[in-house]
Amino acid sequence: MSERTDGVLAVITLAAFGGGLVAASAPLSVPFVAIGGLGTLGFEAVAFSHSETVRHYWDRPVVQAGTLAGAFAIVGVGIVVAPSSILSAGIGSLTTYLLFLSFVLATRS
Repeated sequence: MSERTDGVLAVITLAAFGGGLVAASAPLSVPFVAIGGLGTLGFEAVAFSHSETVRHYWDRPVVQAGTLAGAFAIVGVGIVVAPSSILSAGIGSLTTYLLFLSFVLATRS
C-alpha cells in the first residue's frame, strides 16, 4: 500500500477518536496527547529499523482492516472507561503520525 492509503486510514481513525471525545463530552488531556505522540515516535523509530518486515505485514489488507477495527474498539472502550486519557492519547498518536508522514513525504526527493 502507499503512504496515501496510510494517511487516509490515519485520518479516518483520528476522526473516530475525535468523534469519541466529542460523544463522551470529555476534555482533551494535553499530557495524554503528549504521551500518545511520544509513543508514535518510539514506534516509528523501532519500525524504521525493521522497515521491510513492517511493510511486508502492513501491506496485507487483513492487517490494515484488523488494525482499523482494533482502533475503533479502542475508541469504544475509551468512551466508556476513560475518555479523556485514552482518546487524547489516540489523538496525540495519530496527529503525530500524520505529521511524521507529511514530513517524510515532503523531504522525499
